[in-house]
Amino acid sequence: MSKMQTDPATALRDVMADGMTLAVGGFGLSGIPADLIDAVRDSGVRDLTIVSNNMGVDGKGLGVLIEAGQVRKVIASYVGENKLFAEQYLSGRLEVEFTPQGTLAERLRAGGAGIPAFYTRTGVGTLVAEGKPLEVFDGVTYVRERAILADVALVHAHTADTDGNLIYRYTARNFNPVVATAGAVTIAEAEVIVQPGELDPNHIVTPGVYVQRLVQASRRVKDIEQRTVRPRTEALAAVGAS
Repeated sequence: MSKMQTDPATALRDVMADGMTLAVGGFGLSGIPADLIDAVRDSGVRDLTIVSNNMGVDGKGLGVLIEAGQVRKVIASYVGENKLFAEQYLSGRLEVEFTPQGTLAERLRAGGAGIPAFYTRTGVGTLVAEGKPLEVFDGVTYVRERAILADVALVHAHTADTDGNLIYRYTARNFNPVVATAGAVTIAEAEVIVQPGELDPNHIVTPGVYVQRLVQASRRVKDIEQRTVRPRTEALAAVGAS
């Protein structure tokens, strides 16, 4: 059975539902499955729990789901780039579960590996550990964290074959591999799609067994949150001469 889908909306058509948990790959705006996120917005589903490192920015990435009022809860490690997110959280419209970044990655990895929970030192003695079981190992206190298994996982890859084997590129690799394993259904978008056998097996990061559906990613601008550049030398010279 072919994993290829004609477009993002078709890839999501029979798996989206109100109240579901959605895990989304990427780091900031790098490596996010932008086409699939837009398709989620267009599907109109509500009361979503979103698991992602962060929630994009206003009007971009997962920020479009915040704007559309489709998100009920967020499990993330960082949300500082999204003003509307902050407004909805402070007004009580949005529930937030902050999770240390490494812990979030491990919760997703554990979910994909079939491990229901694990212990970590991160967060012990802080608000992160409140209400969670503690255990002492070799004289050191650890907090128990539950794994995350999402109803649907959305990821972005640079290259894929039609069997769903995925290769990521540079920073875009962050969180996509662990998200890909943590979905009951995983849907990937890829910039380049080739035939089976054309990928070097040594370069494959996510085996196709984890991916149920695949769609061609559209050509679009790859945004970043904040662009910071060094001032031009001539501009500095002009300031010094004035």
